Amino acid sequence: MIIPGMVSATFRDQSADEVLRLCRLADLKGIEWSEHAHVFPEDLEGARKLGEQTRKEGLMVAAYGSYFRLGNEKEPEEAFLKSVKAAAALGAPIIRIWAGTKPSAQVGKEEFSNLCKEAKAVAEIAASHGIKTAFEWHKDTLTDTNDSAMELLKKADHDNLYCLWQPTAALSMEERVRGIDLLGSRLLNLHIYYWADGKKFPLEEGKALWQQYFDHVDQTVCRYGLLEFVKDGKKEQFLEDAKVLHDMLNNQEREKRKE
Repeated sequence: MIIPGMVSATFRDQSADEVLRLCRLADLKGIEWSEHAHVFPEDLEGARKLGEQTRKEGLMVAAYGSYFRLGNEKEPEEAFLKSVKAAAALGAPIIRIWAGTKPSAQVGKEEFSNLCKEAKAVAEIAASHGIKTAFEWHKDTLTDTNDSAMELLKKADHDNLYCLWQPTAALSMEERVRGIDLLGSRLLNLHIYYWADGKKFPLEEGKALWQQYFDHVDQTVCRYGLLEFVKDGKKEQFLEDAKVLHDMLNNQEREKRKE
C-alpha cells in the first residue's frame, strides 16, 4: 500500500513545528525531513529530538532527504557519513542521495565507473547503520533516463541501493511508467506533485496521470507517497492536494478489493 505523507522541503521556510501541524491537518502519516531545511548533519541532538517529536505526534519519519551527490566531494565517504549519522539520529529508514552532478549523456565511461564505485561505498556505509540508500529520480543526474538509472544500479552492484521516483518531464508517459516497472523491488518512496510546462499546478489537474502511475506500483509493498511542490507555496493548496492524494489512494484500494 501507499502511505500518504509529505517532503518537508515543500515548506522549507516554515518551522518543523509548522510542518508537523500541516501534516496533522492533512491527515498525513509520514515526513521526509530535508537536510537543508529542517535537519542539519552537524546537529545530531536536534535530529534525535525531531525524530522523537515526529513519532510522538503520531507521524513517522519516511526518509531523510540529504543533498549528498556522487562525484561532488573530495572525501565522499567522510561527507556522506555526516548525513548518515543525522539520518540515524532522526530514525530515518531511508536516506536520499543524488546520482551525480550532470546529465547522464555527459558522463563518460570512466567517470560513470567511478561514480558507481562511490555509490557502492556509500551504500555500504548506510547499510552499516541499518539505513536504505535511495537515489533521487531526477534530471541532470544518472537517473535522468531509465537506461542510465538501471545501468547505475547494475554496475554499482549493491543490495542497499534503491531509487525514489517522480515523473520526469523530459520522458514520455510510456517511458515514465516503464521506469516504475523496471525498478520493481528497487522502488521505495514516491514524490507526488503535478508540474506542466515548468509550472506548478494543483494535484487535482494531474490526478489522471497519477492514477496511471499508481497502477504500475506494487501495492503489496508498503511505501510512502510524499507530497512535494505546491502551487504558489500556499498552505491551503497543500491541504487541497492532500485531499486529492487521499482520494486517489482510496480509489486504488477500492480497485484492489475488486480484483
